[in-house]
Amino acid sequence: MDTKVTLSFNKDVIDRAKSFAEQNDISLSRLTEYLYTQITSKDYKSLEELPISDWVDFVAEGKVEYRKSKNRKELKDEFFSSQK
Repeated sequence: MDTKVTLSFNKDVIDRAKSFAEQNDISLSRLTEYLYTQITSKDYKSLEELPISDWVDFVAEGKVEYRKSKNRKELKDEFFSSQK
């Protein structure tokens, strides 16, 4: 059973990920599902151990920075301020 998820990414990252998915004849949703499957398939101790780190480097703009996500209020405020 599929469940919908809403995610926010940098537009350039999404564009490159869509291109990557298209070149590999897979939807962006299935590519994302595949990446999450890879992440959760073993007991990785750090982000650098993940088998997708090369792919993340490929689609990322500049150096990859892992940081804590903004909370819901910060995301909402950011979204509404960008709509002005």
